[in-house]
Amino acid sequence: MKWRYIAYLSVVFLIAFACEKDDERIDDFLVEFATVVKPAERITFQLDNNKALIPKELKDYSGKDGQRVVLNYTPLRDDTVKVNSVSDIFTGTVQESNAVNTLIKDPVKIQSVWIGGNYLNLILEIEYFEKTHVIGLFRNTQSPSVDLHFAHSKDGDPPGYSKKLYASFSLSAIKSADGSPTPFRLHINTSGGERVFEMEVK
Repeated sequence: MKWRYIAYLSVVFLIAFACEKDDERIDDFLVEFATVVKPAERITFQLDNNKALIPKELKDYSGKDGQRVVLNYTPLRDDTVKVNSVSDIFTGTVQESNAVNTLIKDPVKIQSVWIGGNYLNLILEIEYFEKTHVIGLFRNTQSPSVDLHFAHSKDGDPPGYSKKLYASFSLSAIKSADGSPTPFRLHINTSGGERVFEMEVK
């Protein structure tokens, strides 16, 4: 009976000790699209709400001015952040075409489409195996309205696996000179047919 009592006390002590120990906590983090600002050697990141983020330390990333990225960061103090990871994404502009019907539009799966920081931002899924896919955004110069067509070529890439594709296109080419909102239509071909988004850039 005595040994059972000692064992019972030991178990209670271990449970109490375990309850007092703080759980390990992962730092809070945010993941956002951002633009690299590199007027000199020091890199900062500008979010689409125009807020500038200053990395406390940045290893293994040189970047170039104007490059769009997916930024994973932890806020520290004021505008200073800890950069957990940074990945370049496709950064393009709107090009003009008078023959959008001839564009290659291999289907994609749409995850997200939005405007931020005067950029059209896309998160898509493509069928990828090994070849580099080619994408672009074209304005139909034959249309009286602003119609943008997303082009995607697999370049003969055979069926493989689903892969996320991140892209960001500057919309400065279609913005009105007086600063008034510019409505436009975005055309994207999917496996279920063409989808058209009614959007507006300010």
